[in-house]
Amino acid sequence: MSRPEYGEKPTMLNVPSYTADVVLPRKVRPPVTSARVIVVGASTGGTEALKVLLEPLPPDTPPILITQHMPESFTQSFAQRLDSICRIRVKQAEDGERLQTGCAYIAPGHSHLLLTSNGPAWTCALSQAQPVNRHRPSVDVLFRSAANLGGANVVGVILTGMGRDGAAGMLEMREAGAQTLAQDEASCVVFGMPKEAIAAGGVQEVLPLKDMAARMLQLSRIPAR
Repeated sequence: MSRPEYGEKPTMLNVPSYTADVVLPRKVRPPVTSARVIVVGASTGGTEALKVLLEPLPPDTPPILITQHMPESFTQSFAQRLDSICRIRVKQAEDGERLQTGCAYIAPGHSHLLLTSNGPAWTCALSQAQPVNRHRPSVDVLFRSAANLGGANVVGVILTGMGRDGAAGMLEMREAGAQTLAQDEASCVVFGMPKEAIAAGGVQEVLPLKDMAARMLQLSRIPAR
């Protein structure tokens, strides 16, 4: 893509840096279903990393929720671009939609993306609550929602990006029983977000980007503990 790299959006230093508490509390609940779900967070360098991650995935891949730091004017076209080259469907997430196997849902640039449920089915929700870690959408919000509801049915992935968004949420997911992966430094454009998640203790495995899709699929097919 010939346009500038997506990722960190300009922020004012005097803007408060809220945690995910401003969007939803930390409250772990039993999963409503045994179906697996994958959650992914990325920022600077993430557009190309997501292409590498998603392109080889087969149509029976569990649903994937993705928060990529990106201006709202680009998220729809970004989803469409990925959809045109991937075997799975890729689309911009809509509030309240039921998650489908073989589909990846990109957070729109104006809203946080959350894993939710409706009866025995995974759904997603959008929230325009305060930015978290100065971002909306925020990776921490997505990861907390997955920790609260998904437990051991979740596979969490954190990719290249600047800053610390996602570190706290990945630790919460791991504490809830999720499998957690981080992109290694050598394959990152910016190692900030994976590095912070590793330092916080939330990452179980660190992998090169080229190996991430296969390992993610393998973990998503292991029965929950």
